[in-house]
Amino acid sequence: MEHAGEAVPIAELLDERRHLLEVAHWMLGSRVPAEVVVDEAYRRWYGLTDGRRERVASPRAWLTQVVGGICLARLTLPDPDGELGRPRPDTEARETETETGVEGEASAVLLRALESLAPAERAAFVLNDVFGVSPGTVAGVVGQSEPQCAELADRARRSLRAQGAHPTSPRRHAEVVNAVRQACADADGGRLASLLAPDATAYFDGGGKLRALSRPVHGGERVVRSLLTLLSRHPRTTLDTHSVNGRTGLVARYDGRVAAVITLDIAGSHVVQVWVVLNPDKLREWNRPRPSDA
Repeated sequence: MEHAGEAVPIAELLDERRHLLEVAHWMLGSRVPAEVVVDEAYRRWYGLTDGRRERVASPRAWLTQVVGGICLARLTLPDPDGELGRPRPDTEARETETETGVEGEASAVLLRALESLAPAERAAFVLNDVFGVSPGTVAGVVGQSEPQCAELADRARRSLRAQGAHPTSPRRHAEVVNAVRQACADADGGRLASLLAPDATAYFDGGGKLRALSRPVHGGERVVRSLLTLLSRHPRTTLDTHSVNGRTGLVARYDGRVAAVITLDIAGSHVVQVWVVLNPDKLREWNRPRPSDA
């Protein structure tokens, strides 16, 4: 056990910071916010009393848990820039990864694939599979039990395998999304179920401002029921395809205003994950009048 007043070898100090930056980078997908997160973690460390720091058996593990917690909060809180979707690696991060050769390219590919995971799944997978963090620390970061975290990591592995095994072209992606739109418009549960993977998962982001589902819905049949209920036919409700984050998605309107934006992760010909943004704050830009409307 280290003591707060003891000197630490410079190699250990630098290795510790490098480790924390990598954890934050993998969780957030970008190096710039990773630096901010790590700086905040050290600020919290030095915010502890000397006695409290003395009682920390492993400062590195403590800092890792703090970094993970800050990153998870960033992934789950509404986007401060008002952008839809999961965090995307910035250009600088992608260029840096590519410059490192084959290993870097593989890392960049995995980082992009991680964008499709729910925040808790991403945290569990990154901490467990990429960094080998202890189950107790992972549970502390995610805020769930160790068995639940193991399930989250396993679900993430299945999703990443599905994406890697069956890449979907933009054209095929659009075809599946259009088929999903038609099945929802027709309230055709059987057709919709045939378009979903048996272990499909749906996530509903209401931002705490709507009485939306607060937990993910797992399993194709349950996802079908949830979507058909949410998008049930109504004279003042419409559902159309629209470009969302560079790919075809769905936009639901009520009385002409965007009420939900839906993106689909597709592996081969089946939807593996559904992301439903209902948070009014995130939809504000979608409902802002265009110059042509003025």
